[in-house]
Amino acid sequence: MMLCHCCGHHRPGVGVGGSRPVARFPYLTVDMHCHLLVPQVEELVAEREEKRREPALQAALLGQASHAHNQAMREQIGERLRDVGRRLEDMDRLGIDIQVLSPSPTQYYPWADEELAARLVETQNAGIVRACAAHPERFLGLGAVALQHPALAVSQLRDAVERHGLLGVEISSDPTGRGLDDPELDPFWAEAQRLQCVVFLHPLGTSLGERVNRYYLANIIGQPLETTVALSQLIFGGVLDRYPGLRLCAAHGGGYLPFAIGRSDHAHGVRPEAGACRAMPSDYLRRIWYDTVVFRAEALDELARVAGVRRIVAGTDYPFDMGEYALHEMLRGTCLGSADIEAVLGRNAIELLGLPADHPALAAARARLSTGVKA
Repeated sequence: MMLCHCCGHHRPGVGVGGSRPVARFPYLTVDMHCHLLVPQVEELVAEREEKRREPALQAALLGQASHAHNQAMREQIGERLRDVGRRLEDMDRLGIDIQVLSPSPTQYYPWADEELAARLVETQNAGIVRACAAHPERFLGLGAVALQHPALAVSQLRDAVERHGLLGVEISSDPTGRGLDDPELDPFWAEAQRLQCVVFLHPLGTSLGERVNRYYLANIIGQPLETTVALSQLIFGGVLDRYPGLRLCAAHGGGYLPFAIGRSDHAHGVRPEAGACRAMPSDYLRRIWYDTVVFRAEALDELARVAGVRRIVAGTDYPFDMGEYALHEMLRGTCLGSADIEAVLGRNAIELLGLPADHPALAAARARLSTGVKA
């Protein structure tokens, strides 16, 4: 049966605290986009001058009103960012069986020197591992790497996957200041391909600077634009040609790229400097995964059309206020059939993460669903 939206209007925005219990689908639901803040990381940077300058910098880049609201919002969601007990309550209410925990982007700290960056990443990854170990039936983990130090990041990636047992890492959109097609990052991409682990692309802030320092445009426009630029660099720069086996997942539905890919295809045909990648840019869209944080059912339909429904994974952006917490409701408004909705909610993420069918978290989730216990 086809399920289809009847209008193009989005529901009013509601943060996680105001979200209601959902009428969930009877399918295993894996949230690929949810963050965990590790308090011990903050202790390591508390006395650094760069950290002390952070409030003034954020006020300039976001605008004073958005900066003040962010401060208040983080107070409200702080417990959810840190405490797994509160997190489990929210998962039950939102119909989420498994969360794939990833670092809070606010803890990237790209200014950290190599010594500090090594300590920050190890502390962050250890914190995520602890949360997963405490509730292995509900949590899986992605770690951090300090890509501003490319050689260090390679060893951190290997350590995250092979020693810590994490399923991949989260990265920002421009960690070196030279784009994700920076040749110095090639060893990182090669190692990610070898390990067959997930690389979750999630920006923090925007390179647009003070031009978008009002109306929260730094996030509303800026962050999707950062993802668009980063994915375009990976495509046009030949990174996806050199490393075709990458398991790359883009936050916020891939930014604007999937919805304006025709312009990239056109440039590939008429501009010599945009013609170095081996295939049409639109062809690469079907080699990337995307989360569902697009807020409108028809946007999700378009993403499925251009990238393929098998490349879409469920995501909420938990617990930030720009998250999408009516995930099941939004999917009901799409033109996707039941089998495709089941794939988006869980099956695609299982494939992306490379989870075996008998993985303990999957077994526990299926047991809850089969007995009718709310997940």
